[in-house]
This record gives sequence, structure tokens and C-alpha cells, in this order.
Amino acid sequence: MDQNHGYHRLRDGRVSLPGQIYHVTVSTQYRQPVFIDLGHARTVIRVMHFTAERTLSRSLCFVLMPDHLHWLIQLGEAINLPTLMRTMKSISAHQVGRPIWQAGYHDRAIREEEDVRAVARYIVANPLRAGLVARVGDYPHWDAVWLV
Repeated sequence: MDQNHGYHRLRDGRVSLPGQIYHVTVSTQYRQPVFIDLGHARTVIRVMHFTAERTLSRSLCFVLMPDHLHWLIQLGEAINLPTLMRTMKSISAHQVGRPIWQAGYHDRAIREEEDVRAVARYIVANPLRAGLVARVGDYPHWDAVWLV
């Protein structure tokens, strides 16, 4: 049986909408702490910005944890979420020089009535909840388009 069979079944019926904001979570392969390496972390962050700019999407917020990524992104008109994620994962793995990402990702469309800034605050507080830092500002691998 195909290892990704369940993943493909999960994707059935999902819709990717231009302009929609998504909270995407993607883990590293075998949950290895790839991003404790500063160079790898900075490479992935550069690729995320490049991918968003290239696809006319808007990166609203992210936190790159040692073994996973949380990304709040608003899709552009000319891209769907699977293509955006495939592009980001492929380019970043190529630039790091080895496979780094687990197959698939988890996404959640942010409803219109939700407070996007509250979602962003939740995302950037991940290092704090994980006990990696005492203050959010002490963690080096996050960003948001507005102060959270």
C-alpha cells in the first residue's frame, strides 16, 4: 500500500481559494530538528519569502521551529495551496542540499470572521509554549507583517 495513500484521501474534497488565508503546518522528515542549524533555518526563511513573492501570495506570519514550520499565508490569484507548498518544500530542500520535509502538510483555512492577528499570536508563541525561550522576541526564526 502506498505510504501516502491516507494523505491523498485527506486532500479529497478540499478547495484552495485565491485570496484565502491558510494556517499551514509542515514537519521535517522524521521530526528531525533540522532548523537548529542557523544556516538551514535562514535558507528556508529566504525560500518562503521568495516563494510568496514569486506566486504573488502574502506571507503574513511564520515561526520555524526546530522540527516544523507554522506559516500563515494568503494565496495569490495565480496559485493554489498544493502548488505553493510543493514549490516551497522542493526549493528549500534543494538549497539545503538534502530532503528535509515530511510528505504532505496540514492546512486550515481561516474563516472570514476569525481574528487573523489572534491566529498570528498563537503561531509566534509556539517557541514560548515549547519552552525554547522565555519571551517570544528571543526566538530568532519568526516574523509577522504586523506587531503581534
